[in-house]
Amino acid sequence: MIPLADRVILARGWRRWTLSFAAGAAGALAMPPFGFLPALALSLTPAVWLIDGTAKPDLAKPDLSKPDLSKPDLSRWPSFKSAALIGWFWGFGYFVAGLWWLGAAFLVEADQFAWALPFGVLGLPALLAFFTAFGFALARLLWQPDASRILALAFALTVSEWLRGHLFTGFPWNNPGMALGQNLWLMQSASILGLYGLCFLALAICASPAAILTGPTARARWLAPGLAAVALLAMATFGLWRIPATPIASVANVRLRIMQPNLAQDAKFNPRNRDAIMRRYLSLSARPGRDGRTLGEVTHIVWPESAFPFLLHRDPVSLAQIGGLLEAGAVLITGAARMDEPLPGESIGKFFNAIQVIDDRGTILGSYDKVHLVPFGEYVPAFLETLIRAVGLRQFVHIPGGFEPAERREALTIPGLPPVAATICYEAIFPGEILAEGDGPRPRLILNLTNDGWFGQTTGPYQHFAQARLRAVEEGLPLVRAANTGISGVVDPYGRLVSSLPLGVEGILDSDLPVALEAFYSAKTRSFSLTALLTICLMALFVRRKQRATFSSDKLDTALHQL
Repeated sequence: MIPLADRVILARGWRRWTLSFAAGAAGALAMPPFGFLPALALSLTPAVWLIDGTAKPDLAKPDLSKPDLSKPDLSRWPSFKSAALIGWFWGFGYFVAGLWWLGAAFLVEADQFAWALPFGVLGLPALLAFFTAFGFALARLLWQPDASRILALAFALTVSEWLRGHLFTGFPWNNPGMALGQNLWLMQSASILGLYGLCFLALAICASPAAILTGPTARARWLAPGLAAVALLAMATFGLWRIPATPIASVANVRLRIMQPNLAQDAKFNPRNRDAIMRRYLSLSARPGRDGRTLGEVTHIVWPESAFPFLLHRDPVSLAQIGGLLEAGAVLITGAARMDEPLPGESIGKFFNAIQVIDDRGTILGSYDKVHLVPFGEYVPAFLETLIRAVGLRQFVHIPGGFEPAERREALTIPGLPPVAATICYEAIFPGEILAEGDGPRPRLILNLTNDGWFGQTTGPYQHFAQARLRAVEEGLPLVRAANTGISGVVDPYGRLVSSLPLGVEGILDSDLPVALEAFYSAKTRSFSLTALLTICLMALFVRRKQRATFSSDKLDTALHQL
């Protein structure tokens, strides 16, 4: 009977591609809301064996002639191509299984977008899979037939994940590091290494079982899994040490109320429902809280992203209603589209997805404009605009021409609150990008307003919330999150959930604001830590390659001498 590892290594043709797809799909179970860490091991272990199967066998008789340096060495190209194809199928399975929920957005206005659902559910994963294809090919370049290949795969996929998170506006959703970023103890390492550091550790730890069935000796079989167990234990110990045993203190004189309307997406952006929507918001916000807190005790009310099917700043009646809701000195923080004044010769101005701050007189005190827009959701990329318009498509939001991005990220000033790092929707998934540019005071709060109603009762909103939660740990800041359909909540700087409203529930959430931690590791320091970690890994791989080359050369010299 052929051992399991050998059967995977020897797989060819459709069996190889099917195994690659299935292995990648299994890895999605390590992502929220499942958080089953062994699933990533079940995904990466066969990935290692599949790359093993691309190794070109050594020739029976080595060619000792002088190589022709005038011609490129293409002898290893087939193995790189095979590794890239394995990586593509692995990534395609991983992203289809993890991002299938994107299809729900195409059904909100099914009469216009349902026909394009396969392109969203399969097309985006197919494109993202090219990043994992690159990662697998890079790993094959660094591959050695020993336990060091575990580090090669972890290094290469971390590089490809960093590229996925930055190129073409970036999309770091379901980064493998999130497999460790859901456990309260394990996620604390993100405060030092960030998401991509967690990514490297998750890949190295979960790929290590591959050595158990392929190592030639007991030491070779158990060294990598043993080191992985030590790494997990060290991370858990650090997390246990870092998290205090008692709840964190609260900011004085701040009493928050988050409103989650759970409004169906198709109704929410219908201007005919504007009065009913406004009444619903006002009625919900005025309800007594679960702990008996009354509206008069609330200092800050928070509403979700794009809360209105109209331009709030141009609607004095609605602003007056908000002012009438608020007690003296209280403010409301809400998502709302806004429009600049048209330029001379233009009929309409530029639109922005914004957060606006309104006082008890109905006056808008400040605004934050979204910087990192969602491609095809909030705007159509310029290089595709002609093609998209030609087939009758537009971005999902009903804004003429789509939203414009703000030129730079700026802090939002809200009366009664410490400095705020404002984020809208998926801006919160980008590590190191949520703090304002410039030399202003360090924010003491992450504010995230979002509308996940596009994705219904699927895994997407859970994944979104988990990523925003990890930003709180990275930055050492509390998170206040208002989502139309959930998940809304308050998270302390250690990632502990202070209070929350579940997905698909209408209600209000009253909470105090946890204090921020003093700055320990900045985004630049975390980037340096990641760079140092990857540099050490790459140096170790090169040293190991040189050691094996020296050993093989010595064996060859001995054999030739004997001849």
